[in-house]
Amino acid sequence: MSLDVELGLKKPVALLAHEALLSTYFTASCLRKKVGHFLQPFGLTDVQFNLMMLLKHQCGSSEGLTQAQLSSMMLVNRANITTLIDRMEKSDLVTRTSAPSDRRYNVIVLTAYGKSLLSQIEPLYAGEVKRIMDVLMEAEQKRLIEMLDKIRSNI
Repeated sequence: MSLDVELGLKKPVALLAHEALLSTYFTASCLRKKVGHFLQPFGLTDVQFNLMMLLKHQCGSSEGLTQAQLSSMMLVNRANITTLIDRMEKSDLVTRTSAPSDRRYNVIVLTAYGKSLLSQIEPLYAGEVKRIMDVLMEAEQKRLIEMLDKIRSNI
């Protein structure tokens, strides 16, 4: 279905580059909503899930990541990451401890409950991602990644 139809536009977008940008933005918005609905039964938001995935896949099993590292990887500012971690700590998903090498930094790690919840969700999530992206062949997925990388490098 065309973007014009999906958005209910009365006239087509005049500038092709603008249509491509809107299509990318609208697709990202649709994906975020889909992930939100998927994670809702588990009591998680997409941002919380992203943080949990970073903790699992971007550091060693007993290591954690600093709030600054998480903030950089998630593209949010440090104030937002602090609030996010506060909420996740209250839900027993993560713990925060002072870094042994520098007590000015906090290291965030998944709790046993956080690891358990993530182990339940991750295979289901992978299946849903595969289902959504299977509309594109592997070569098309690689090309999409290349094209999006190219756009980001021009921003």
